[in-house]
Amino acid sequence: MHGSFRLKLSIIIAVFNRKDELQDLLNSLVKQSDKDFEVVIVDDGSSEKLESCALKYSDKLDIKYFYKENSGAGLARNYGVRLASGNYFIFLDSDCIAPDNYIYKVRSNLISKYVDAFGGADSADASFNNLQKAISYSMTSLLTTGGIRGNKKSVDKFQPRSFNMGISKEAFQVTGGFSELRIGEDPDLSLTLWEKGFQTRFFNDCKVFHKRRTSLKKFSRQVYHFGIARPILNLRHPEYVKLTFWFPSLFFIYTIVSLSLLFSYYTNLPFLVKVLATIPFLFLSIYYALIFIDSTIKNKSIQVGFLSIVTTFIQFFSYGFGFLKSYIALNILKISPEKAFPSHYHTQS
Repeated sequence: MHGSFRLKLSIIIAVFNRKDELQDLLNSLVKQSDKDFEVVIVDDGSSEKLESCALKYSDKLDIKYFYKENSGAGLARNYGVRLASGNYFIFLDSDCIAPDNYIYKVRSNLISKYVDAFGGADSADASFNNLQKAISYSMTSLLTTGGIRGNKKSVDKFQPRSFNMGISKEAFQVTGGFSELRIGEDPDLSLTLWEKGFQTRFFNDCKVFHKRRTSLKKFSRQVYHFGIARPILNLRHPEYVKLTFWFPSLFFIYTIVSLSLLFSYYTNLPFLVKVLATIPFLFLSIYYALIFIDSTIKNKSIQVGFLSIVTTFIQFFSYGFGFLKSYIALNILKISPEKAFPSHYHTQS
C-alpha cells in the first residue's frame, strides 16, 4: 500500500436460496478476531427472501442486505460492489465458512505485501460429511488437480476463485468486475486482471472451509459445466491457454479405451494379446489405489478414501466430457459460445 491509504474491507456475499449455508457463514463472520469490516449480502432472486436471516445479525455485524432479480452470481457480486463502502472487496460463497482469524490474516497479508487481487485455498472442515470431504479432496489434491487451487509454487501467479477472493476497488473498476459469464466468471476476471497489468497472489494462510455440493449428481453437473467453460475462456483469453487443460479429457478418453481393452480378455484373442490389453487398466487401477491411500491417510477415514475414488472418477469424466463437447462445438463446428451454450451467459443488469 502507498501513502496514508487505509484498508477498508467489504465482504460481498451473493446468495441464492441456501438459507442454512448463509447462516453458517454469517456465524463464522461473527466470530472473527478482526471485526473491522462490513458485510454486503446480495439476495440473487431467492424464492424465499433471505432478509430476516441476514438482518438478525445486524447487532453483531456491520451488515447490509439487498434483493435483486436473479442474474447469476457474477452480476450479483457486481451489484454488491456498487453498494459497498469499502476500498477492498472480499468475495465469499455462501457455502463457505471462514476460520476465526480469516479477516485478520487477510489484512496482515495486504499490509505486509499489498496486491491488487488475491485468492485463498479451500478445504473440508472436520464437521463436514464424508461426501463433502471426498469432493474437497478430489478438487484440491495434488494427485487429482495438481493442487492448482492452492499451490504454493504459484503464489505470485495465482488465479483467484470467487469462493475466496479479494480485489481492490481500483482493479475492480478498471476491469469492470465480473463478466456476463454465469460459469467460469472468476477465472475470467483473474485473466482480465493480468491482461490489464494487475498482480494477483495466493494467500496460503487465508483458507476457508468449503462445503461444496451435497450429492454426486450435483457435483457431476457442476464440474461438467466447468469443463464447458474452459474452451470458452480459452477463446476469450488465448494468451493463457495451456496444454494441461486437456488432461481431464485425455483421462476421460484413456478410461474408455482401457475399459474397452479389458473386455478383450473375454474374447478368443491369443493369451499374450489379452494380457497386454489389460495393462492400461492396470495403470488406471494403480492410480485409483494411490487416490484411496492418500485420501484415507489425509482424511483419516477409509470411507472417505473409497468415496474419493468415486468423486475423482466423476470429476474427470464429467469435466473431460464437458471440455470435449465445448471444444468441438467452438473450434471444429465453429458455433459461437453464446449460441452453443446460452445457459453459460446472462444479460447484463
